[in-house]
Amino acid sequence: MSEEALLSLKDYTVSFPTARGDVQAVRGIDLEVHSGELLAVVGESGSGKSVTFLGMMGLLPGNTRIGGSAKLLGQELVGASNKTVRRLCGNQIAMIFQDPLSALNPVQRICTQITEMLQSHQDISRSDALKRTVELLDMVGIPQPVDRARQYPHEFSGGMRQRVMIAMAIANNPKVLIADEPTTALDVTVQAQILELLQDIQKELGAAVVLITHDLGVVARVADRVQVMYAGRAAERGDLVPLYDHPSHPYTRGLMASLPTDDGHRLKPIKGSPPNMLQPPSGCAFHARCDFAVAACTKDIPDLRPFGDLETACIRAEELTEVRS
Repeated sequence: MSEEALLSLKDYTVSFPTARGDVQAVRGIDLEVHSGELLAVVGESGSGKSVTFLGMMGLLPGNTRIGGSAKLLGQELVGASNKTVRRLCGNQIAMIFQDPLSALNPVQRICTQITEMLQSHQDISRSDALKRTVELLDMVGIPQPVDRARQYPHEFSGGMRQRVMIAMAIANNPKVLIADEPTTALDVTVQAQILELLQDIQKELGAAVVLITHDLGVVARVADRVQVMYAGRAAERGDLVPLYDHPSHPYTRGLMASLPTDDGHRLKPIKGSPPNMLQPPSGCAFHARCDFAVAACTKDIPDLRPFGDLETACIRAEELTEVRS
């Protein structure tokens, strides 16, 4: 894309020091998100999806080691002061957390929590903040917003709590919205409503949305582009349609094969388990689980490279395409 990215990560790393060594959670990610697009970041638990963005927003423990570059609207976040990060987070970038019940304060009314978000970033009176809170609740589809604003989180259903989280996230009209597994533990009907709400908000605000998920069914419904992560690195990325129609990385293909389809084909799980990130494997981290791995796959770590309409980090992409064609 030619326009400047709202959010840009370059060789971005995150590690956690422990008594047994460093856990290398993110190992050199490049990523861009542009205005008006929805980027889905996909992968198994432990692939580094959430950690990438939590670290960028200063939401990880103080001893976390973060390297590389993470720029938001041209402002470098890696190494920035806590004051700078706090000013930008919640204002220019905001996050919808995976579990709204634990993210919301159980002993504060909904209106108190949203007005606090507004007054932390804007010069606004409490009465105007309360008025804006009701408008936000109405915007995200909360019925009777005046009355519901005075209720506590436990008085809301799971889907309604997630709508409250979205209202908080968009309170200050952020340019980038990070949605971390926003439909987890919701039934299918409510999932569809939340995804539709995110799309509506994206169009209304003109924001960029990053959707963190392991659910490829969700991705297929809303994403413009997809980045697949494995063991803290990007395995593949590209526009939604070519990635779904002809994925080139064995890991992406494995994820696709594990999806239920209408034709009733037998699901094929990916064998094995994700690697221990205290001691990441040499070469391609997926080689121990890959049916197509050869000796060369255990040596150098493959970088993303252009392959057709996609970018893939597999040295055998051409051969595997020929085999499957």
